[in-house]
Amino acid sequence: MPTESLIEPSCQLDAHRICGVDEAGRGPLAGAVYAAAVILDPQHPIAGLRDSKKLSERSRVRLAAEIRVHALAWSVAYATVEEIEQLNILHASMLAMRRAVLALHPAAEFALIDGNRCPPLPIPARAIIKGDDSEACISAASILAKTERDQEMRRLADTYPMYGFERHAGYPTAAHLAALSEHGPSPVHRKTFGPVQRACLRFSAPEFDVPLTKNKNPVSNSRG
Repeated sequence: MPTESLIEPSCQLDAHRICGVDEAGRGPLAGAVYAAAVILDPQHPIAGLRDSKKLSERSRVRLAAEIRVHALAWSVAYATVEEIEQLNILHASMLAMRRAVLALHPAAEFALIDGNRCPPLPIPARAIIKGDDSEACISAASILAKTERDQEMRRLADTYPMYGFERHAGYPTAAHLAALSEHGPSPVHRKTFGPVQRACLRFSAPEFDVPLTKNKNPVSNSRG
C-alpha cells in the first residue's frame, strides 16, 4: 500500500536531518531534468504525501505549497538540455540531485534517494527503489520536482506553442511526435534522444545554443 504517513519511519527513528531526493523529467524529449531535496519537519507533519505520479495535478500543487511552508528545508535544481546532451540523461539526473542536496539550508546529514543508485554526495546516502511511494521525504521531493518542472514546461509552451508542452510536458506522446515531425526540433529539445535525432536529420536542424530558462541559477531553495 502507498504510504500516507506524516513522517517516514527513517526520520522517526533518527534525529539526524534526513533529506528525501527525487527527480522529474528523465523520459521527455524536451526540457531540463529537475530534482528536489526535502527535509521534513516532525513538528509540522504533512498528510497525504505519496509518489507525485499517483496524485492529481490539483493535489500536487496543494501539497507543494504545504511542503514549501512546513519543511525544515527544501531545494529544487535542474540540469539543462545542454548538460543532458553532454553527460547523458542518467548523469544529468545525478547532477540535478546533487545540486538539490547541496543547496539545502540547513544541510542534510543523510540522504534517501529514489531509485537504484545515488549521486556523488559529501554525506551518506541510500537508494530506495520506489522510495517515492514508501518514504514521505522522498514523496515530498517527488512532488516539488514534478510541479516545478511542469511549471517550466508551461512557460516553454508560451515560447514554442506548436509543440503542446503544456499538455504533455515534453514526453513522447503521439501528439508531441506528430508536432516534432511537422515542425522539427526546437532549441529545448534533447537532440541526443532518438526521435529528436531523427527530426534533426530530416530538417537538417542547426546546433542550438539557447538558454532553457531566464533564471541562470539552476537551483532554488528556501531556508527552513
